[in-house]
Amino acid sequence: MASEVNSSEFPEDLEYLFGFGNSFSSEAIVGALPQGQNSPLVCPFGLYAEQISGTSFTAPRKLNLRSWLYRIKPSVTHEPFKPRVPGNDKLIAEFNQFNSSANPTQIRWKPVDIPDNPTDFVDGLQTICGAGSSYLRHGYAVHMYTANKSMDNCAFCNADGDFLFVPQKGRLWLTTECGRLQICPGEVAVVPQGFRFTVSLPDGPSRGYVAEIFGAHFHLPDLGPIGANGLAAARDFLAPIAWFEEATRPNYLIIQKYGGELFTAKQDFSPFNVVAWHGNYVPYKYDLNKFCPYNTVLVDHGDPSINTVLTAPTEKPGVALLDFVIFPPRWLVAEHTFRPPYYHRNCMSEFMGLIYGNYEAKADGFLPGGASLHSCMTPHGPDTKTYEATIARQENAGPYKITETMAFMFESYLIPRVCHWALESPFLDRDYYQCWIGLQSHFRKQDCSKDFSAEAVE
Repeated sequence: MASEVNSSEFPEDLEYLFGFGNSFSSEAIVGALPQGQNSPLVCPFGLYAEQISGTSFTAPRKLNLRSWLYRIKPSVTHEPFKPRVPGNDKLIAEFNQFNSSANPTQIRWKPVDIPDNPTDFVDGLQTICGAGSSYLRHGYAVHMYTANKSMDNCAFCNADGDFLFVPQKGRLWLTTECGRLQICPGEVAVVPQGFRFTVSLPDGPSRGYVAEIFGAHFHLPDLGPIGANGLAAARDFLAPIAWFEEATRPNYLIIQKYGGELFTAKQDFSPFNVVAWHGNYVPYKYDLNKFCPYNTVLVDHGDPSINTVLTAPTEKPGVALLDFVIFPPRWLVAEHTFRPPYYHRNCMSEFMGLIYGNYEAKADGFLPGGASLHSCMTPHGPDTKTYEATIARQENAGPYKITETMAFMFESYLIPRVCHWALESPFLDRDYYQCWIGLQSHFRKQDCSKDFSAEAVE
């Protein structure tokens, strides 16, 4: 069941601010930003000054994140929070043996159906796997969502961490306190911890993925020997411009996720009453088609880290709490090389999704809207059909381009636990393991110049 959508509410010509990590300024009414200070005795137009901090006050300047919002009424003006009824018992923010399982098996899910009953983003969000704890400010969660209606007279606030949205079906219209973002499949958006936002569905039924990180924020990865350019360019990230609602909104609900539980508080105005703002803590979006990939130009297959769009680093150099990696259209030109991803056991754990097209290492079964999980040191790689087709071409493949595809990976050094409902889901592909069963031994002992049989007996 799709909710009716008024297309005039979702203009196609939204304007944005450009850059990643910039200190922005935006005002919906000229002169609404105070000059020379952040919190004057009386703000322009009688607005309230309110700061939102994404890091501690004493974080180093290069890491410090905060923005000043100038709003018609401050966000503190609401009734006390109460547990939401009904809640969402499929949201997890602290992973343990009671709510999730350790499972080293390769796991794959088929695309989840859009529900028939009216379901918005909040009710359609469910955790698949994760590690750590939002209470301890260290960890991550991977969610998937299905929805068929826009959020109505309510806004969502995630006190646990940052949300990275990866829509797979249907556009998302995100209204935030800093302004509005529209994201299509093939684009992503980040709403940082603490911002209030609504999710509207201009196209009706929608499905996608969400990565959540606790106690960290996303950065652009260092480029190292690549140099100064390549991968995701800072200028291609877009932040919203100031936009506000002034109308009275009786019984408006703020839905707050706190420790994985949902709470609600009533207020009589829209939280999107910010007339102006400035700072570097802000929601943003990115078009994955603007990614500049790097690849092999002679032999062997590059590690997937060369396709990192965003990273949430840890204190250990080169080790990520969560990397967001994509596998976009690109040329394959390597000589004498098995070009699909190699067989692999990884100290990192990999959750993969497919936005559209086909994934190069899985000829069958891995579908748009589906997902797979290959946990720490669990072997994985191309299925039998892909392997056999690749080696059958031998050296005759020539350069060719992978087109019309967009796969992605959430990769973390923390070992994920899988939620019980994800393991019991009717969309769990219980035959996934069979995609490798047909792999045959191609060992040809007769090609060896030395007879090892005697040594083997000894």
